[in-house]
Amino acid sequence: MGGDGELPHSVVRGIGDKLYEKRKCAALEVEQLVKSLAAAGNTKRVGQIIDKLIEDFAFSPQANYRKGGLLCLAATAVGLANKNQEFLQRIVPPVLNSFTDQDSRVRYYACEALYNIAKVAREGFMMFFHDVFDALFRLCADSEANVQNAAQFLDNLVKDIVTASYALDLDEFIPKLREYLTVVNPYKRQFLISWISVLASVPDIDMLQYLPELLEGLMGMLSDTNREIRQATGKALQEFLLEIQSSPNVEYGELADILVKEAQSADEVTRMTALRWLRAFVIQAKDQLMPYYAIILAAVLPNVSHNNQDICQVALQTNAELLQLPDKYEASDSAAILAQVSADLNSPAESTRLEALHWVRALLVRSRQQVLGHLEVLLPALFDALSGPSDRVVLEALSVQATIAEEQPQFGQVMQQLLERFRGPLGGRLLQRRGSLILRKLSLLLGPQKVFCALADILNQERDLRFASAMVQALNVILLTAPEVKALRSLLAQATAAEAGADLFHSLYSSWSHSAGAVLSLCFLAGAYSHACDVITAYSHLPMGVEVLVQIDRLVQLLETPIFTYLRLQLLQPARYPDLIRCMYGLLMLLPQSDAFKTLHARLHSVPTMALLKLEGGLGPLQDIDLPSQGSLSPNKRSKASRQASQLSDAASKDSARSHAQLVDFEQLLQKFKERQEAHSAEEERRQASGNTPGKAPLHLLF
Repeated sequence: MGGDGELPHSVVRGIGDKLYEKRKCAALEVEQLVKSLAAAGNTKRVGQIIDKLIEDFAFSPQANYRKGGLLCLAATAVGLANKNQEFLQRIVPPVLNSFTDQDSRVRYYACEALYNIAKVAREGFMMFFHDVFDALFRLCADSEANVQNAAQFLDNLVKDIVTASYALDLDEFIPKLREYLTVVNPYKRQFLISWISVLASVPDIDMLQYLPELLEGLMGMLSDTNREIRQATGKALQEFLLEIQSSPNVEYGELADILVKEAQSADEVTRMTALRWLRAFVIQAKDQLMPYYAIILAAVLPNVSHNNQDICQVALQTNAELLQLPDKYEASDSAAILAQVSADLNSPAESTRLEALHWVRALLVRSRQQVLGHLEVLLPALFDALSGPSDRVVLEALSVQATIAEEQPQFGQVMQQLLERFRGPLGGRLLQRRGSLILRKLSLLLGPQKVFCALADILNQERDLRFASAMVQALNVILLTAPEVKALRSLLAQATAAEAGADLFHSLYSSWSHSAGAVLSLCFLAGAYSHACDVITAYSHLPMGVEVLVQIDRLVQLLETPIFTYLRLQLLQPARYPDLIRCMYGLLMLLPQSDAFKTLHARLHSVPTMALLKLEGGLGPLQDIDLPSQGSLSPNKRSKASRQASQLSDAASKDSARSHAQLVDFEQLLQKFKERQEAHSAEEERRQASGNTPGKAPLHLLF
């Protein structure tokens, strides 16, 4: 290898020596030789020396030769100084090739050699940037600590050169960086984060325009098990976010797409960071994000129910910002938002459902007609919410339904679908569990008269008689007991004296005829005792099934509650309310001798009817009257008292009938009641004949 005229024999021997000091001396001699040749302009001789170093040393099978060759190639570049540009393309590739050498010492010398080459080449070194970056990306995770350290020194120098240069082609580099961000090796991740941070710190480099390509990879590093990597990634992301907040030109849409995906990550740190970014975006660029509201909600709403309270808080804050729709909001944006919100109404999480309902309310305020155009999607989701476990969700869903039903025809649509939800086995359970809450809340929000009359009108056309009966009984319980319908009870109390009360009585009566107990309750509320007597008497010709008896049984129990205190006190005025006395005795006659029979019998026995008639002036002076104990009146006196009581009763009944007839056609209503009860009886017979006898409705609804 010596004596060929290109390099002195002693230098050639020293280059491949096993001792570092001799290789170093040989490299210094090469540097001086190249320097003198360059000064003399003998570039041909320089090229021959470079070729010699590459062929005989850099690619030699002997490790010491390769080490010496790398030292001498670096020395050549140093000797050429600022005249090295035309030779760099021959010097650098063999050095880079040594980065993958199996000998760790060769890899170390390769780093050292390239460091010295880069230091003298500076700007000219940029032509090899991509290859150098790839090489450093491999060596940063080298198994030998010395090689890692050498690569770190080289990396720092390359960063200095890049930040001072204008020659970096980011359009070519960023895709490579994006691909590398998928690695999981912690050393390589640290290497990549450091490069992203360095590039982002250069004022002349706009990394924000490339952030959509890098954001997903960076977010993925937040879940790294290495604490230092998580911290470095978080810091880099925070710097990006601060730059976004101070920059007027940001493409939020692409970033939002990525953040939505990351906000559903299994890693809580990643999820939290994505939500914080989304909130910052919404605060800063609400108008630009309007087309992306639907996908943002897909990430935000589920997170308001997250187990991590910090995530819940950020999600709630983000949703609150989103709910403040911008001035430029257009109704055309509602469709996608509404579709997403409707999907979230079916979430099993209470908080998510509540926030989804808040969105429906907000959209109704801003674009009511647009929302109403999607009721075929929205209403089923709202009614599904009524079956959930949360009363808060039910109340909010009802509030939204009431807002939708403020106008026709939506009011009728909501009422119709509400009744449909109570149909069937599942509907029956809903009616039993939540029926009272639902109907009372809607009555409070929409007005009890409007709700009850609408439902009564629909039930009046109902073909499923058993369902209609169950619904009427449920409505009747609410009518009798709920504070929300107190005004309705007050209006019914004037049914025989005021036109408004009579109209309400007439509106309810037809559908209330599905239940004997409900009709009698309605008559008692209205003070229509004479008609109640006629209803009871009608059962002398109508079939009385077990269900009717149960209804009457429960009605008797209801008469003992505070609801009918006024009625029990009216029993003390037999002359004024003789039909009420007959009603009570009529009920007693219909009942078998059950507990209800004993209760009503005891109540009537405690009322001294004959004495009370005397007190009301119907039988002469009080001292002429004995209390109506058994056998206390002589036959003549009993006959006289009976005649006078009958006269008072008949007179009161006639006066009552005349006043009632002016407002309510009781005869027509009685005929309607009979027809409906006969229809129920016929339906029951058909069921029994076909062997299809369904179970009874819940007892607490049979009034």
